[in-house]
Amino acid sequence: MSEPQHDIALIGLAVMGQNLVLNMANHGHSVAVYNRTASTTEEFIASLPGEGVDKVHEGTVDRVKGYNDLGELCASLKSPRKVMIMVKAGPAVDAVIEAIKPHLDKGDVIIDGGNSYFVDTNRRYDELTKEGYLFVGAGVSGGEEGALKGPSIMPGGSKEAWPLVKPIMQDIAAKVGPNHDVPCCEWVGPAGSGHYVKMVHNGIEYGDMQLICESYFLMKEALGLSNDELYDVFASWNKGVLASYLIEITRDIFSAKDPETGEAMVDLILDVAKQKGTGKWMAQHALDLGVPTTLITEAVYARCLAAQKDERERAEKVLKGPDQTKFDGDRDAFIDAVGDALYASKLVSYAQGYVQMQAAAAEFGWDLAYGDIALMWRGGCIIRSVFLDDIKAAFDKNPQLENLLLDDFFKDAIDKSQSAWREVVQNGVRLGIPMPGFTAALSYYDGYRRSRLPANLLQAQRDYFGAHTYQRLDKPREETFHSEWLDLRKDPGEPAETPEKS
Repeated sequence: MSEPQHDIALIGLAVMGQNLVLNMANHGHSVAVYNRTASTTEEFIASLPGEGVDKVHEGTVDRVKGYNDLGELCASLKSPRKVMIMVKAGPAVDAVIEAIKPHLDKGDVIIDGGNSYFVDTNRRYDELTKEGYLFVGAGVSGGEEGALKGPSIMPGGSKEAWPLVKPIMQDIAAKVGPNHDVPCCEWVGPAGSGHYVKMVHNGIEYGDMQLICESYFLMKEALGLSNDELYDVFASWNKGVLASYLIEITRDIFSAKDPETGEAMVDLILDVAKQKGTGKWMAQHALDLGVPTTLITEAVYARCLAAQKDERERAEKVLKGPDQTKFDGDRDAFIDAVGDALYASKLVSYAQGYVQMQAAAAEFGWDLAYGDIALMWRGGCIIRSVFLDDIKAAFDKNPQLENLLLDDFFKDAIDKSQSAWREVVQNGVRLGIPMPGFTAALSYYDGYRRSRLPANLLQAQRDYFGAHTYQRLDKPREETFHSEWLDLRKDPGEPAETPEKS
């Protein structure tokens, strides 16, 4: 058998896997590849050199070799071996891990670069650590293009693995900074923290996309803006505080024409949204943690409602809305107000995402560098935007910052946008245009800024019907109380009544 020659192996040659392989090879790393379907491996190797091969680096093709046997694949790797798995999240990841373990030694590195649920990553980390392997759960964001040209990578797991995988991961990651030499990849933390941060990234992505869609719908339905006008609006937004990847691609979408019909492509697309689950996972775990990640949860629900296309078509024939559905005020001022509302709501989305990360870190004992996480999102990923540097600055000033909304930058930005934000929500409600993201963001802000909420009444109700007890404002908070509410009523002698339908 020949001497080990490859720096890393990658298992799973769907488009993401293939592009990561090309990215690694373009940066001078030798890669062994494997796919369960051998013909996929053979077709990929035969396609080289292809569109993704960087012609600047001579010998890129020679640095990629296909294998149809996992034993041979692992034997071809330099020690300590590094194997990256890019297969569908779930049982398939476990199956690959079990298949390669007999061909690895203790101290070798297994990397899961898929969209795995962090709970599974926690479990795999514990199991593989006990067996002596090093395990990395790496969130990879940026889609197919990012995988090829430079994604944002969020690795977590066995800290001992970081020096071994760092050169490759930081080589292939997106680069930012004045000299484009700062990699959007840094160690996140232990166990499943890398995949958790990726999950939060995707949740914020859900929120951002929903808010952008609501902005579009407001301007289209209430103002009647054409696609050309919408292009101009988003183009102007992309030059200011809203500048981001999602604003940029939304601008481009409004200019795209269907080659078959010549009509605007966006108007031909069925209004049924799909999802892969990461936003849902974030919303579910927010409930487990007891943190109010309301905007992102509403974004998930909005996709669920959009999926009920047939039901909505039937309901439209039955249910009425307001008589007035068009905005009759200053058109340009309203467009500016929508931009302000979008900006303020986006800030809330990031704030909620960070609050949930902090709650998860406390739950699992993770020491996360929140400012560095923002820097990893500056390039290569879907939510990259201009104010990520401001998040980094906020945590540099106060590493214990409990909510981004309390930082001066975020506070001032909300203050400047607040009046317009409220105007947009008021008009959207008045005109019958759904805005679950905008309203959830504003309700969260209004709830968070108040020291007193109506939960005192809620707790009284719970104690009344279930003796769940309550705390008092005038007593130490560790003390709990219960009242006999029937005796405290205005008419204590009357029996409790069950309301009847009139």
